[in-house]
Amino acid sequence: MCGIMGYAGPRAAAPLLLEGLRRLEYRGYDSAGIAVTNGEIHVRKAEGKIDRLAALLESDPIEGSIGIGHTRWATHGAPSDLNAHPHTDPSGEFVVVHNGIIENYLSLRERLETRGHEFTSETDTEILAHLVAEEYDGDLVAAVRRAVGRAEGAYALVVMTMHEPGKIVAVRRISPLVVGLGDGETFLASDIPAVLEHTRDFLIVEDGELVIVTKDGASIEAIDGGPIDREVLHIEWDAEQAEKGGFDHFMLKEIHEQPVVVTETLAGRLDEDGHAWLEDVEFDDYFASSLDHIWITACGTAYHAGLVGKEIFQRVLRIPTSVEYAHEMRYADPLVRPGSLTVAISQSGETADTLAAARLAKTRGSRLLALTNVVGSTLSRDADDILYTRAGPEIAVASTKAYLAMLIAEYLLALRIGRARGIVDEALAARVAHGLNLLPEHVDAALGQDASVIAAAERIVDADDIYFIGRGLDHAVAMEGSLKLKEVSYLHSEAMPAGELKHGTLALVTAGTPVITVITQGAVYDKTISAVQEVKARGGDVIAVAYEDDREIAKHADMVLRIPRADDLLGPVTAAVPLQLLAYHVARLRGHDIDQPRNLAKSVTVE
Repeated sequence: MCGIMGYAGPRAAAPLLLEGLRRLEYRGYDSAGIAVTNGEIHVRKAEGKIDRLAALLESDPIEGSIGIGHTRWATHGAPSDLNAHPHTDPSGEFVVVHNGIIENYLSLRERLETRGHEFTSETDTEILAHLVAEEYDGDLVAAVRRAVGRAEGAYALVVMTMHEPGKIVAVRRISPLVVGLGDGETFLASDIPAVLEHTRDFLIVEDGELVIVTKDGASIEAIDGGPIDREVLHIEWDAEQAEKGGFDHFMLKEIHEQPVVVTETLAGRLDEDGHAWLEDVEFDDYFASSLDHIWITACGTAYHAGLVGKEIFQRVLRIPTSVEYAHEMRYADPLVRPGSLTVAISQSGETADTLAAARLAKTRGSRLLALTNVVGSTLSRDADDILYTRAGPEIAVASTKAYLAMLIAEYLLALRIGRARGIVDEALAARVAHGLNLLPEHVDAALGQDASVIAAAERIVDADDIYFIGRGLDHAVAMEGSLKLKEVSYLHSEAMPAGELKHGTLALVTAGTPVITVITQGAVYDKTISAVQEVKARGGDVIAVAYEDDREIAKHADMVLRIPRADDLLGPVTAAVPLQLLAYHVARLRGHDIDQPRNLAKSVTVE
């Protein structure tokens, strides 16, 4: 979720690049840099905020009217001056910025090193500069095409060379790119807000396309060749709307970013046979095979992700797994011992309670794995192993895309441990890998059911009490759905296993009481239906989240929110999406501040 900026025109590039990067700060970043060409390529970059880069440019300015810039959210290599973008080849004649992940960067780097290439950073991005330089024969567009033909992954790549000083070449594979068309000048960015002050006319670069930018305009081609005629999009949004990508709220924007988030969290980590390569998870197969207990500790949404993890680890790995609220675990004298693995989950990596619980587990001899979104966070520094989610920054307080990324990371961890223990065979691993690779498409399809979700929101918007039920993995999803609704709508809601309903809570179900049922698990399907029938017998209003081909549920529920059929093990990922949308639309109908709900903070860094 880094920020990209580019400029070609008559004006000084450096101030425009810096200004554009400031307008992308809302995306989050840990370092920033620019490159400008004026016969030679000049690079300035720095860890930290853009003010540090601005001070560097003030003391050591660069001139030129064509350039590229970048704000980095670290994925490969810790935040540092060296790892900041842009990156050059050893000659300094080619320079690149890049968003996303190069899946085969290790094998590419090894092959380049055998041919004498030397690298100065820990990033996968620097490899792209080397590849373009190696492929260059006088035609930058052709060199970029050949280079990206060797690179696998989801990314946006922007390239300049001193040999063709009036040109910027960019490629989109998943990660977004837009072109802003000015009067005798052209802009390139990862998001519209970066250049909205200068133009309202844009070309949207689509997946699988290459764009050539000069001061006179831009031309779009397919990566594998052939021109593309793209209609100019005129933007009427104001600057605040532009930051939200045209969505009314950051929460809705982040919900819709989830297909890309799932893709990027999987990128480079999974092959079709179900082998998982987790770059910062360093325990060996002996540790995995001798592992006797997994502890998961977290708070809030991360805790609910941990509930999914528990089901996965116990069902697939057959390893006893405990999920503990971090604020309880730190005072509960837990029976953590050597030979166990503690998975501490925190989007920010700075959650005070989770840090304390993680440190407690480590002092008792447990190996600590951080599952977090932030490279260089305190949790990642404390951990023995790190599994980054690659969700990018979340602006809305209520977490959505980070939650889905946490789930994906847990599936990958299960495959990594399961293959080492020999308990996940070839058939199961391939089945799970196939299902994981379908999830971006499935999440996108679930997002397309927004009209049905709005209708469901209208049914429950004035309710006094709402209940969420499910069994097994569905219960974990119900917990998160209930939390989302509470966070942004302020309605009273609670979740429980479907079988628990009859042990007390059923007394609260009366005519019209909304009960939201998650029902994707075939092994307990009939048992969940029994709970639904108990609700219907008391006049409750049942809204179900179910697979698109489930015809039985329509006989029992008053309304069904459909999701694509998937392996039941992977059901929690797609089933969460309509519940996120439901919470959003109820809050919208009630007129609440959705991105900044009352009494809540994004990162809870106090006890």
